[in-house]
Amino acid sequence: MSQTALLTREPVVNKSRAITANRLVVHGANMAAAVHTLNALADSWPTHHTVFVCLGRLVPTPELLEWQVPANAMIEIPAPTLGHPQTQALLPQLAAAGIPVCLSWFTPGVALPADVDWRFVLMDARKHASPMGSPGLTLAWGLPEVGAFQGAVQNGYDGASGWFFLQGNPPPKELAPAHAQLVRLINLVRNNADIREIEAVLKQDVAVSYKLLRYINSAGFGLMCEIQSFRHAVSILGYANLHKWLSLLLVTASRDPGAPAMMQTAIARGRFMEEIGAGFFDKSARDNLFITGAFSLLNVLLGTSMQKVLDEMSLPAAVTEALLYEQGEFAPFLKLARLCESFDGTALQKQAAELHLPNEQINRALVSALGFADSLQA
Repeated sequence: MSQTALLTREPVVNKSRAITANRLVVHGANMAAAVHTLNALADSWPTHHTVFVCLGRLVPTPELLEWQVPANAMIEIPAPTLGHPQTQALLPQLAAAGIPVCLSWFTPGVALPADVDWRFVLMDARKHASPMGSPGLTLAWGLPEVGAFQGAVQNGYDGASGWFFLQGNPPPKELAPAHAQLVRLINLVRNNADIREIEAVLKQDVAVSYKLLRYINSAGFGLMCEIQSFRHAVSILGYANLHKWLSLLLVTASRDPGAPAMMQTAIARGRFMEEIGAGFFDKSARDNLFITGAFSLLNVLLGTSMQKVLDEMSLPAAVTEALLYEQGEFAPFLKLARLCESFDGTALQKQAAELHLPNEQINRALVSALGFADSLQA
């Protein structure tokens, strides 16, 4: 077994479904593998939000302190391990080092150690409808869909961790006019239309023009000069890169107050697929991998069916086959990206092995993609 553990992730949201933290789950055989894995990610660690670090099935031990813990990291201590001597030894060392902790899998009535500041508490909402008795801000886990989240908040939960927001959304409807306009713009760029024609469409929505330039000038794009206009962007970037960034605009076009977590997920999938695909595809195909991942939640974000939105767009066959039928050369990479969102790393490990991808590469792509997605919403 690899000395490097495998990571999966999930978002943490508040009562308004705004992202307040990211949760990384370490799937390792032992604490040494977990520490090795976390230390290897020091230069790509996501910094825009607090990061909850869940050690999966491992008992937290003092060996964890061999990890150079980032300032925004918070260690999860599972309630069932509180009676373990190694965890009891670790807690005062974490406090002395100023490393914050949160309590996971809390059950009301369990004996808690004195003088520990539990900033957040994760509870399995499938077992506990109410967070009564929690020693900190309580997050529901295991929610099956959006309606269950609303019920959990009404019952006193302060937020949730997990992927509930991908299920139970309103049924699909027709593409909204504002979204249709963006689709038209994307098609013009993809087909290398005259710049004046594209600019005419952009001028119809100043907010879109502003957001496009903001994205292009973000740290994630890594340009050495500031782009001042769409015409300037074309001359510097070319049509292919602009197509990618207009696609991001479509992903972030939803005005639903609960959309940020979905937007983060979609963008992170796209960036992850783009980075993982570097050893398999050329530059143009990697751009299409990005679009595949970014568009994988387009139906939920825009409130329409995937078939309807793709019917309006002239996308490569590899993209549409992956999104509509889970087939084609991009499909295994989309599956890999989705499996990074599972609390159980078993299926991810199997898919990684089928693609001959080492754990180190998957972990680095995952945290890098997460940081990239957060930077666009900062």
